[in-house]
Amino acid sequence: MAKINHLEPKDIWSNFEKICAIPHPSKKEKKIAEFMVAFGKGLKLETIVDKAGNVIIRKPATKGMEKRMGVILQAHLDMVPQKNSDKKHDFEKDPIETVIDGEWIRANGTTLGADNGIGVAAAMAVLQSKDMVHGPVEALFTIDEETGMTGAFELKPGLLKGDILLNLDSEDEGELYIGCAGGMDANIKLACKSETAPSGHKSYKLAVTGLNGGHSGLDINLGRGNANKLLVRFLKHAIVKLGARLAALQGGSLRNAIPREAFATVLVPDKNAAAFEKSVKAFEKIYKNELGKTEAALSFKAKADKKSAKVYDKKSTLSFINALYACPNGAMRMSDVMPGIVETSNNLAIISAEKNHFEAKCLMRSSVDSAKEDLGEMISSIFELAGAKVELTGSYPGWKPNADSPILKTMSEVYKKKWKKTPEIKVIHAGLECGILGAAYPKWDMISFGPTIRFPHSPVEKVNIPSVKKFKEFLIETLKNIPLKK
Repeated sequence: MAKINHLEPKDIWSNFEKICAIPHPSKKEKKIAEFMVAFGKGLKLETIVDKAGNVIIRKPATKGMEKRMGVILQAHLDMVPQKNSDKKHDFEKDPIETVIDGEWIRANGTTLGADNGIGVAAAMAVLQSKDMVHGPVEALFTIDEETGMTGAFELKPGLLKGDILLNLDSEDEGELYIGCAGGMDANIKLACKSETAPSGHKSYKLAVTGLNGGHSGLDINLGRGNANKLLVRFLKHAIVKLGARLAALQGGSLRNAIPREAFATVLVPDKNAAAFEKSVKAFEKIYKNELGKTEAALSFKAKADKKSAKVYDKKSTLSFINALYACPNGAMRMSDVMPGIVETSNNLAIISAEKNHFEAKCLMRSSVDSAKEDLGEMISSIFELAGAKVELTGSYPGWKPNADSPILKTMSEVYKKKWKKTPEIKVIHAGLECGILGAAYPKWDMISFGPTIRFPHSPVEKVNIPSVKKFKEFLIETLKNIPLKK
């Protein structure tokens, strides 16, 4: 594990190093929350934990800044737990192993947690600083952003006093985000039956591995392979053409991560075993031909396996595979309002075969609520035709852009003055907490910004070192220039 606390700015990197040492996957934020409480109280700052588990720390204005509008610095405490299949790592027990790779910090075979650990570390730097100039500051550290936005949903109105929310959870330095997509989950179940495995069959374990994966919002338009879709494509061929029987299925692990790996166990009639093995090689060539530029490490293999005692019934298996094959995946429509930004997308995130049913889980995103609902009904229709039960849950609103935002004007002017160029103003196709928080605090003026982070939600996640320094400088200058209270 490389020491990173010597990097500049030292306060942010030192804080981030401490965060990396504390396990904090989504739904398991207790230790990191306790750390933040101790941090706030150690600075003798007002520190509270709300009923949801969010941590709020308040710092008074510095001398002469008491009449400035109050600022909420907001970041989330949880991280996405993803690792390479050959990496031994327990996200609930083990620290993140940081690696310095040129101008980047990455982790050793796991997600880094720069999303949103760098934002947390930056807010901590403001709270502990003795020389930054700022008005009244509140730091809001939310829980469970990555898997349900529980902390944002359960934040009560009236608890925070500030006027301006600076969300520190964007991933391109030099860009200011003024809107984001909303989202919705699809939970799908199809009943099935287990049968005694037929004799005269050979067992194989299929594995789609080596894909890049990535953030199901930020990276959905990059043309990356979805391991679930690739595996299902072959399974349809193997079942229909070669008489394969499905014995096990597991693909993807997180709803908000593009699936990097998918696995299945199938039984193939002895007479078709050679054709099956030949088909696997042929499909790998097809996949590499189609995705070679974006998925250079793609692998699709079949390995002889111990024969399973049970297989799933033919009718429900084919119904489920057909529905998965038909399920829309990827970017569905580009925005008319913000050119180059995805408007609506779906991530076929998780597929599995359980004891008596098949499951699939999707995450739909859209900056247009009606388009999100339409996509949900489309997916429901496909799986209902297959006989499945579909629940659409967890819907959350997008964050509607406000081009006349006062804090946007202030930050644009600050950036242009300091770096002699205008920051890009954007809407992000990802679920920032701003839309939810803004529903509880409708008078807040909000903006999101951050350093440059690449490939979040995947084991190749990395954060650019020089951009973190620039991010801090921008935050400092912004706090100096917060408008006076009206």
